[in-house]
Amino acid sequence: MEIVKKGGWPLFIALLLGMSSSVCADILEPDVLIKNTVQDVLTIVKQDKEIKKGNQQKILALVDEKILPHFDFTHMTRLAVGKSWRTATPAQRQALESEFRQLLVRTYTKAFTTFSNHEVEVKPLKKESGATEVTVRTLIRVPDGQSIPVDYDLKKTESGWKAYDLLIEGVSMVTTYRSAFTDEIQRGGIDGLIKTLVEKNKTAVKDSVQKAGEQ
Repeated sequence: MEIVKKGGWPLFIALLLGMSSSVCADILEPDVLIKNTVQDVLTIVKQDKEIKKGNQQKILALVDEKILPHFDFTHMTRLAVGKSWRTATPAQRQALESEFRQLLVRTYTKAFTTFSNHEVEVKPLKKESGATEVTVRTLIRVPDGQSIPVDYDLKKTESGWKAYDLLIEGVSMVTTYRSAFTDEIQRGGIDGLIKTLVEKNKTAVKDSVQKAGEQ
């Protein structure tokens, strides 16, 4: 299975959805949450020499602390798997979510050392009173002058706003994964998809260990 990637977009999620522990106690409006945390994460990436060198342990620790708590991985996995989610057993669902989560985390960390010169503009949010799902629109400005539109779909939960999809130049991450997952399920069923995800994650871990040994 080949996961479609475009311009290193997984890192944009990491940059925009990280949140410092100092604001976790408050449920901020989604655009305010993103706006307030962009500089926090960018500052860490810019100033931490080990992260800039590609230290995988430090990068994974940053992802785990500041990014993962702000994703609804169950909802993301359910959307990515599509209609086959309904027929998956509880054990299969748990395995799918665990492996999909690991896949996303490993994908994010690959791009961390390339963000230091990016700028992020968060557009004003248009949200109806009482809305429980919103789209936060942003522009990623890269050093060559390009502006890349990145839209985030978030839902409100008891523990705050959680991201479950994003669109890069109109291309949905969840839809992209769903297409790849559907092909795998047609070939080998749910267990076939799980096996593929496990293998991809094992390969990613092996590559990370090898890279660390070369530093």
